[in-house]
Amino acid sequence: MLSNGSHQNVSASGDTSVPGQGWSNGALAPQLFPVTQQGRLQLYGSQRRWIGLQSGWTRIGAGQTELDAVHSRSQGTGILDRNDAEQAQAARSLIAQLCETFYRQGWATGTGGGVSIRVGGPSQNRPWRVFVAPSGIQKEDMIGDDVFELDMDRKVIVPPRTPNLRQSACTPLWYVVYKYRPTATCVIHTHSMHAQMATLLDPTETAQTLNVTHLEMLKGVGNHAYDDVLEIPIIDNRPSEDQLATQLQAAIQAYPKSNAVLVRRHGLYVWGDSWEQAKTQCESFDYLFQSAVQMKAMGIDSGLKPLQGTYREGEDKEDLVEKTILLLDIEGCTTSISFVKDRLFPYVRERLDSYLKGHVAASDKYQQLAKALAGEADAHSDSPVAGTIRQDVAGMVRYMMDRDFKSATLKALQGDIWKTGYARGELKGHIYSDFVPTCQWMQRHGVRVYIYSSGSVAAQKLLFGNSTEGDLLPYLSGHFDIPTAGPKKEAGSYTAIAQTLQVAPSAIVFCSDAEAELVAAREAGIGYPVMSVRPGNVPLSAEGRELPAIYSLLQLCGE
Repeated sequence: MLSNGSHQNVSASGDTSVPGQGWSNGALAPQLFPVTQQGRLQLYGSQRRWIGLQSGWTRIGAGQTELDAVHSRSQGTGILDRNDAEQAQAARSLIAQLCETFYRQGWATGTGGGVSIRVGGPSQNRPWRVFVAPSGIQKEDMIGDDVFELDMDRKVIVPPRTPNLRQSACTPLWYVVYKYRPTATCVIHTHSMHAQMATLLDPTETAQTLNVTHLEMLKGVGNHAYDDVLEIPIIDNRPSEDQLATQLQAAIQAYPKSNAVLVRRHGLYVWGDSWEQAKTQCESFDYLFQSAVQMKAMGIDSGLKPLQGTYREGEDKEDLVEKTILLLDIEGCTTSISFVKDRLFPYVRERLDSYLKGHVAASDKYQQLAKALAGEADAHSDSPVAGTIRQDVAGMVRYMMDRDFKSATLKALQGDIWKTGYARGELKGHIYSDFVPTCQWMQRHGVRVYIYSSGSVAAQKLLFGNSTEGDLLPYLSGHFDIPTAGPKKEAGSYTAIAQTLQVAPSAIVFCSDAEAELVAAREAGIGYPVMSVRPGNVPLSAEGRELPAIYSLLQLCGE
């Protein structure tokens, strides 16, 4: 049962000076409740658990709707103000109660987690007093007597009555929040499993934020509505929590709309202008973290706006079926990036020398190829290729492949080597399982499907003509590459494709995994640039998350 800071243990001899030690040793009667200014708290009764702060707060920002108005008067007669002793007693009791609640939520197991509340301040014409939970104590075993009372300089004003306790290692972090969020009066730290796992959704563990959008519980975290993009900063963990202070400060300053900071492989810090607000936001954040983790398991990125099925004020609702052209990238769209990087590219490297001996033996042809490669490499680089490499075709090929240069000459050479591999059956083009049913749906609805890749047209035809799904070329109306359309990151290339197909750019849907390509397509007036989100694709930037996204090509097919 919950306990409070006003209780004094009574020894067998009647001595009342023994400090509180918790309930697990039987020292406290289980029927005791937190004390309010009216006496013992009647749980679920008519009296609120005020701690001297105004309740009520807006979830999405003051002044958004008429429902944001807060009533400062009611039919009750509850006193919102207290003297210092009563306020301290209530804060201590509340911290113990919250810690026990969070333990039962699974957020504060093994002595982890903690709560800080501060009361007073200029609005009450009193000095600030900061109450912090102790370190190394079972949170379900805490009582108000265990709580430290400090001032804003971190000086202990009233120590716990329970002996041999240490301040929470989070104490410096409470003060960082209070300094850089001046209206905050409560900070909560949890070791929630959902929070910890949410920091690992990026397998590289380099993401600076966890992004969430289009979920109802966004309304519960403050400053955000359903269709906003919530960015929760992530900082790296340290051997002890006090060492996180500098990182926490930087994250708070960099993300002013977020009321929380995640610590990678650790947990969450969340704050609010009242303890009610902090608790509400903590619960809402945890719900969003659980949603993000489960969405990831379903192949859905919680930070991307859904392509369909949600309200978008002011956006064009035109059905994709009204488009007449579907233009598809290959890598990360129809085919896994790993097939290209881990199968096709190594195949070229392993057979490059033998290919050159058999196909480019003539000196003049060799020199022409070396010159063409060097010229294209120079066009892709800030500095010219070193002279020793320029005359070496094999060296130039490896140099350009290492830097993923989109060179027409390089792509043609690679295509020639792959042609032999496909002919011998050593290569089979990887195709996602949703590609064939998507093409079949497009055929039924009169939508023509084209491929646009930096790989040569010849290499494209080899991949789709010798795929794991058989010969898929009959599904395709045509192909574009760098020589026939231009670089994929230039808007003019998409204009050229529209002209070749004799359609307006707005009649084309272009799907790719590359942000720069989709941005260029959008600049060219392409009707619907769509981000392809597949396992292994490059993580998206903020700009990429603004684009409509799909997790399967079948999402382009409508009902």
